[in-house]
Amino acid sequence: PGREKWLRVSQLFQPLNLQAGGEAGWDGRAGEPTCRSQKLMVQGGLIHPASPGCYHYLPPALRAMEKLVRVMDEEMQGIGGQKLNMPSLSSAELWRASGRWDQMGPELFRLADRHGKGYCLGPTHEEAVTELVAAQSNLSYRQLPLRLYQVTRKFRDEPKPRFGLLRSREFYMKDMYTFDASEEAARQTYDLVCDAYRSLFDRLGLPFVKVQAATGSIGGTMSHEFQLPADIGEDKLVLCPEGHFAANVETLSREQTSCPTCGEKLTQTRGIEVGHTFYLGTKYSSVSNAVFYSPENKLQLAEMGCYGLGVTRILAASIEVLSTEDSIRWPSLIAPYQLCFIPPKRGSKEEEEGGALLERLYHHLADALPHLAGDSVLDDRTQMTIGKRLKDASKLGYPYVVVAGKRVREDPPVFEIWNQNAGEVLFLTKEGVIELLSKVQVP
Repeated sequence: PGREKWLRVSQLFQPLNLQAGGEAGWDGRAGEPTCRSQKLMVQGGLIHPASPGCYHYLPPALRAMEKLVRVMDEEMQGIGGQKLNMPSLSSAELWRASGRWDQMGPELFRLADRHGKGYCLGPTHEEAVTELVAAQSNLSYRQLPLRLYQVTRKFRDEPKPRFGLLRSREFYMKDMYTFDASEEAARQTYDLVCDAYRSLFDRLGLPFVKVQAATGSIGGTMSHEFQLPADIGEDKLVLCPEGHFAANVETLSREQTSCPTCGEKLTQTRGIEVGHTFYLGTKYSSVSNAVFYSPENKLQLAEMGCYGLGVTRILAASIEVLSTEDSIRWPSLIAPYQLCFIPPKRGSKEEEEGGALLERLYHHLADALPHLAGDSVLDDRTQMTIGKRLKDASKLGYPYVVVAGKRVREDPPVFEIWNQNAGEVLFLTKEGVIELLSKVQVP
């Protein structure tokens, strides 16, 4: 009892198709545009297509997603966020009141219940959360700011879903809605959330850029997008080479080709949108009458903001920008498993000794670094050579691979450690391995 049990690759529900080349053998519907992350995620058994724009998230992908959500929780709770959960089914009346039932057009998945009452599957929750806060009839300025957020499935009837999780019909999003007592306070909240987003992307090691953006169907008077520069990105961005200015081209007039601050010529790039922030003012609070009592005991409309992070989109976009054509590279913080152990090949000279030493190393690791014990897998496919399993491990992007090779027969035994993200191979004793891995973080 108390001993961690090996999680074995042979028992993982992760249907690998790592040899599939070109379009065939994976999510290849003829003529459909594809991208690196989609191909790697399907081949690596992370996602499986269910219907256009809808995917099964298989256990390793779900592990990565849950880690990402834990990092988001830390950042959101660090700025006073309180987590809740709102229904996916949203009443048509609410959306009609805000004017978005018609404005959203065919993007809304609409349905009616058996009594003929209209609903939509929520792509976002401004109406719902404002109605919830408006229902609190004795809200006082002392209870503000309110920073409420959730991580839930969202739905958007994309006309042409493509690029796997980058543009799908069903996806996970972290959405935060804030209620403040004044415009000044709401703008402070806006800066605070933007800083938390910066911190999140820095922790993930993702090269993001924050750009001025249009407010679109959500509305409000100020908006920014957090973009990961990438060739297949659907947004066109312009950036000042000195870093003074960045915008989505949809916000610019045609004439603007130079930086408004320093006059340098703006450069163009493409990006994948992974986060979006909006200052809403009283657009929604005035519709639902979301009010609070001021210090003078007068009723006042709450000033709002809303803030989205695409959870499944960040997963795919990070694979898109960090990986090579045939090997996944994860932000190490959210890799599904931090460690892969590779024992010797069946029938080799090292088989018996190497297998036992690897098991002993694993138990030492479980004692010294218990948080890593459940983050480790054993590639028990010992009918395959070490080289073949190493190649698979590289394609799947485990940050660390521990190999019991020829040098385990030395005194003291030496293990081969592949640090995938640094691209280096180390030869270490058991103590050296544990010291190296003590720096690994798991959210």
